[in-house]
Amino acid sequence: MHRPPTPEAEAVLADELATERPDLTLPYAKALPGARAAVLTRLWRGLAYDPLPWIARREPGRDGLTLHLTDGRRLHGPHADPYATAAYVTEVRLDDRPYDRPARLMTALALPHGSAFAAELDHGVASLALSRANQPAEAPAPVTSWEWEQRVVDGHPFHPNCRSRPGFSVADQLAYGPEHRPVVRLLPAEADDCLVVGTWPERFRAEGRILIPVHPWQADNVLKFPSQDGIPAHPLMSLRTLALPDGGPHVKTALSARLTSSVRDISVYSIETAATVSGFAEDIAARTDGLLHVTRTLGAVTAGSPDLAAVLRESPETYASAGSGERVVPVAALPATGLPRSPSWLAGFTRLALTVGLRLLDLGVALEAHGQNLLVVLSPTGAPLRLVYRDLADIRVSPARLARHGVPLPELTGRLVTDDVTVLRRKLFGSLVAGALAATAGSATALRTALETAVPDLPRTPDLVALLEEPLPTKALTLMRLSPERPGDMWAVLANPWHSAPEPRPSP
Repeated sequence: MHRPPTPEAEAVLADELATERPDLTLPYAKALPGARAAVLTRLWRGLAYDPLPWIARREPGRDGLTLHLTDGRRLHGPHADPYATAAYVTEVRLDDRPYDRPARLMTALALPHGSAFAAELDHGVASLALSRANQPAEAPAPVTSWEWEQRVVDGHPFHPNCRSRPGFSVADQLAYGPEHRPVVRLLPAEADDCLVVGTWPERFRAEGRILIPVHPWQADNVLKFPSQDGIPAHPLMSLRTLALPDGGPHVKTALSARLTSSVRDISVYSIETAATVSGFAEDIAARTDGLLHVTRTLGAVTAGSPDLAAVLRESPETYASAGSGERVVPVAALPATGLPRSPSWLAGFTRLALTVGLRLLDLGVALEAHGQNLLVVLSPTGAPLRLVYRDLADIRVSPARLARHGVPLPELTGRLVTDDVTVLRRKLFGSLVAGALAATAGSATALRTALETAVPDLPRTPDLVALLEEPLPTKALTLMRLSPERPGDMWAVLANPWHSAPEPRPSP
């Protein structure tokens, strides 16, 4: 008999809340069923579409989808819309037993590496319920992009670990999670023999020595140095990147906590190449006729350790015209604006995003344009005007494509450089279409309608033909969490929304 992890994270978090924030105990309890459904919906998407080796076949039926496992068991749930963002899965049956808690389902499956994944799902449900419970009934309209980022309460729209933060207590989440609207104090760490790229500002220097801004969670749990006064900043969606006040730059810290798929750090390689990649991306963006801006890397520093490094980037607000009433909104926060509800608005945004993404891909640069990296500049009436892209750590650059357009290759080596067309297209299509556009649309039907309106206005390049005629790649997020021995991205393919109707499913 396989039992769920004990004590379950939901109960542990409830006990911590009773001490830390007793006023949230009842809202948290009320939020738990919805949080379970939200995570279960994301998990069911992965089970329905990821190339999982223990699933022998998938059988659509009139009443839903049945997954036949290699050991003879069966999983049954509703028809799965891979582009849906609403939580419509409230129960999945393993043989004849119903499961409404993702962690208990994963434990019952008894898969290799399933126990660790179940613990992440368990924590993710509790964390998501806390995030939802601690939202104000009314809040002022956001002004800055970081205020919009605070509106992204549920995290990644398709990842089962959408709000999983293992190792974070209730106090940690309330202190550092952007959806809880805290002010975080960046702590300055002195370091010798630093590699500095670009211009390192005076606010992070002391008597000629370099100060590396450190996230306080990292200082307490990894670096183990004493707490001290720091610089106030606002956490962004990535948790480890923070916006300095008064329109100051964004600071990417080396917070090494596991969030969705992996433990992030800042490699020495990314520091060494920071200025080169930033200057190159700025030049490439200039070829989009003003439709795209890239936030420049102002400075980067490492003390030779992935745990002690930082990157300073321009604020996205730099690219809103002063005094115009324009807003810069992360794409992940667009549903909070209410704008994507209009088919014409969604079509216009889709046209803008594909125009930019495909033009850069043809030039030789594949952006990882998911809803966190990609922002849109909106007019005072909400019309999408142009795009802003941030965080260049995971772009891909094709020397052959650059040469075809007479663009010199920057001095880059390593994982950023490839001519593999599959890698290039996966990078853009998986992040932009299966990610940012799908999440903004919220369903296969809405995404297909937006594409039908936008695509006729786009140049018919080989990349566009591939986007429209081939299955759509997406990261196999569930498979990746169940395959810790295999580093790097793993992929699934989805039915192309351009020419395939979605399976019917009950309304949420």
